[in-house]
Amino acid sequence: MRIQTGQGSIPLIILIGIWSISALNALPGLAVSPILGKLSVIFPQSTELDIQMLSSLPSLLIIPFIILSGKLNEKVNTIILLQSGLVIFALSGVLYLLSNKMWQLIAVSALMGVGSGLIVPLSTGLISKFFIGPYRTEQFGLSSAITNVTLVLATIVTGYLAEINWHLPFAVYLLPVVSIVLSFYLKNNMEQEKKKIPTRSEMNLQEDETSVIQGKFGVDIKKLVQIMLFYGLSTYLVIIVSFNLPFLMKEYKFNSGNSGLMISLFFLAIMAPGFFLNQIVGLLKKKTKFYSMLSIAVGMALIVVTRTEWLIGLGCILAGIGYGIIQPIAYDKTTRTAIPRKVTLALAFVMSMNYLAILLCPFIIDFFQSMLHVKSQQFAFIFNMCIAIAAAVWAYMKQDSFLFNDKL
Repeated sequence: MRIQTGQGSIPLIILIGIWSISALNALPGLAVSPILGKLSVIFPQSTELDIQMLSSLPSLLIIPFIILSGKLNEKVNTIILLQSGLVIFALSGVLYLLSNKMWQLIAVSALMGVGSGLIVPLSTGLISKFFIGPYRTEQFGLSSAITNVTLVLATIVTGYLAEINWHLPFAVYLLPVVSIVLSFYLKNNMEQEKKKIPTRSEMNLQEDETSVIQGKFGVDIKKLVQIMLFYGLSTYLVIIVSFNLPFLMKEYKFNSGNSGLMISLFFLAIMAPGFFLNQIVGLLKKKTKFYSMLSIAVGMALIVVTRTEWLIGLGCILAGIGYGIIQPIAYDKTTRTAIPRKVTLALAFVMSMNYLAILLCPFIIDFFQSMLHVKSQQFAFIFNMCIAIAAAVWAYMKQDSFLFNDKL
């Protein structure tokens, strides 16, 4: 079976290989979450800093290695770079299962951050290599959906495995083995496909894609920075659902199972738009980001103003849907800021903003809470709701600009 790309077709096995890489983007740090509460018991000599490093170190190291991967991709064969990252990632999974000391777990977390950072931009880079136009937009949507489906399923699996043995959740880090196998199909087919499929630079490109080639160093830096900032802001706005909702639900006298359900709804909602991205963008056109930000703002408002479980759940869904539209569109828009050879590097910069926002979110909230002398768990949602409303107004006023005009 062959899949249409907008510039020919590719075997289904290549697309499955790309999807398998997208699935891995959700895994770093995931296996640690269900055992965080047990680590002080498992390792009584460990400090709070040790536990924080175990959960945050992968994201911290992913950021520079995403950029490094994007840069290396200009000179190193994509498949070689991909396989190197996958091997490091899979090796970290094996070492996690064998580790019995906190310092070993921390060291392996650093190794996993390196491997994950190398492969993160390559999944989107491969999509931009094979697909163009609406086909590319559709694949970015599916890639985002697959990442979030994996996140939800892996969260459930790791939580169950943690009840059996604290080592078992780390087994999810062996999934790169599947991608390693599929990467050989990619390797065997890419050269053959290159002979059949002309590169984008050899085709009659759409007008909005040719204009950016004039950018310095092959990248329109101004447009790229705009996408980076907006994507980073969007990630920051919604990630508080994952970080702060459990504490808010506790303040509302709900049990931890309720907050877990809400967070699952949030990630499922992020997944959903990816399956219908072309239809959504085709309907909303220049107002796509305006309605997405509005959805996030309304979601935050529902979480804050009500203590009714189903309305909080609806708020999580609306916030997730808004972000689920913005994420793949940001990737798709990024491909129009660079010449083909620089696209993966441009995507690397944009994708690094996701991890940067995750790292900075708690510090941003703590800073403004301290400055305003506010201790309520509702503050983070009210604060981010106000920012989302301002961003929605901005998106509406600038709907004809490059950043916000998302019509296909």
